[in-house]
Amino acid sequence: MAATGVTADDVHTTTEVLRNSEDKKDITQVERVLSVGDEKPDHVDYNRIDKEVAKYADATEIHISEEENKRLKRMIDRRVLPIMVITYFLQSLDKGTMSATSIMGIRDDIPALQSKATFGWLTTCIYLAVLVVEYPTNYILQRVPVAKYLGANILCWSTVLCCHALCFSFPALVSVRTLLGIFEAVCQPAFLIMTSLWYKRDEQAMIVTYWYMMNGAQQIVGGLLAYAFTHIRSPYYLKNPGNAPIRSWQAIFICYGLISFCWGVFVIIRLPDSPMRAKCWSEADKKLMVERVRSNQTGLQNKKFRAYQFKEALLDPQTYCYMCIQLFTTIPTSGLGAFYNIIIVGLGFTDLETQLLAMVLGVVIILTLTGSAWMVRKTQQNLLTMAVFMIPAFVGTIVIMTVKNTNNATRAGLLISYWIIFTFWAAQGLGMSMLTRNVGGQTKKSVCITMNFIAWCAGNATGPKVFFDNDPRYLKSLAIHLGCYSSLLIVLAFLRFNLTLRNKKKDREFGKEINTIHGLDDYTDRENPNFRYVY
Repeated sequence: MAATGVTADDVHTTTEVLRNSEDKKDITQVERVLSVGDEKPDHVDYNRIDKEVAKYADATEIHISEEENKRLKRMIDRRVLPIMVITYFLQSLDKGTMSATSIMGIRDDIPALQSKATFGWLTTCIYLAVLVVEYPTNYILQRVPVAKYLGANILCWSTVLCCHALCFSFPALVSVRTLLGIFEAVCQPAFLIMTSLWYKRDEQAMIVTYWYMMNGAQQIVGGLLAYAFTHIRSPYYLKNPGNAPIRSWQAIFICYGLISFCWGVFVIIRLPDSPMRAKCWSEADKKLMVERVRSNQTGLQNKKFRAYQFKEALLDPQTYCYMCIQLFTTIPTSGLGAFYNIIIVGLGFTDLETQLLAMVLGVVIILTLTGSAWMVRKTQQNLLTMAVFMIPAFVGTIVIMTVKNTNNATRAGLLISYWIIFTFWAAQGLGMSMLTRNVGGQTKKSVCITMNFIAWCAGNATGPKVFFDNDPRYLKSLAIHLGCYSSLLIVLAFLRFNLTLRNKKKDREFGKEINTIHGLDDYTDRENPNFRYVY
């Protein structure tokens, strides 16, 4: 049928009747398309929309031109994305300090840390703490201003990080590490929520990649900084004593903590909580930013708890698939990350060489995450991309298990093999982005995110514990890692099969034509006839 334009005043009148909005702003710069003769056009169900969102959501779909969409995305990218990226970088840097300080004298000052099992607890306790507070954190994030809550937690974890410098016993160190985990638990759930708040569905994989690849950036910057801090020698440093008033490992905790504290203040001041609360932009632009993410079909925000969505999340197989993706990738990640410097020193490299070699690992992680995101954008194949990036992980692990370190050539080969294992990070990052794109309904999404990070915490807590004192070549640990990689491939195959069937079923029942009118309604992915899964 032919299409006709509808004036901004006409649509505002309809919106007034439907939702009693006080918004009188002129938004004539956008186009509205309705069918001729449609006397009662389909419109959003305002009973299913958060009241705050309803003030900015039109009753019918708004078409935003490509030029206008790019302008809005640039505004968001300049304001929101840098804060997400830098915050995640600092969080990764703060969390990685224990690996850096493991060869900077802290294990000499606290003899209990000489045991691999005991040292592993310093990583495990962080994720056990996150495991406990994960659901309360997600519950709070759904009901408070996200940016302010994130900033407050940054201030808390930076203070705790500075307190690490005061710890000279294992119980004291475990205590501050546990507190660090409690306050850092907010980071990834907040970023997943922010990514779905600000960005369209086809943009989210790249946005998640941008902030998630800061795990690699912290390896590069952290390795360089650790190299510099390692030159600080106090009278108590056993290997090479000097005249510095504090130990090198104390200096790194204090420095990183102060930087993060200043950043937390900046986040509270600068980062908007949502498109609706962004005082830095005009009302017309905020309205367009809300309409821009309508096509996601996953809703925007909703503080109302819906019991049926909670039940649906628990019964949905894809919930457990995303949990398994995190579990089977974090068990290798956390173990190899916690013992990275110890493993490299064990190959025959010096402390200073090891700190610098951490930078190469960061490059590998960044190339892995950006490469996988690029492949997804080109092929639109998320799960197959994950499977492809698992191949180097298999190869590297098998080489390390079968080749002995006998000379410089084998040492170099083992080091390269160790680096390429980390390509499995592609599955971890893409798994998170798939969750934000494939789960609709705010209660369901909250539950799925919580369960996803419960698995993430469980894997990270378990990873360091599969490294044993009586296993100098880590053969038992690497065998467990191979089991994780194999299990992950089975999960990816099942998830692809399941989501393919769901899309075909919806196409048969509702047809292939998609509209986004109800994209802001609080419907789950299963009950929304216009929702299609990405895989």
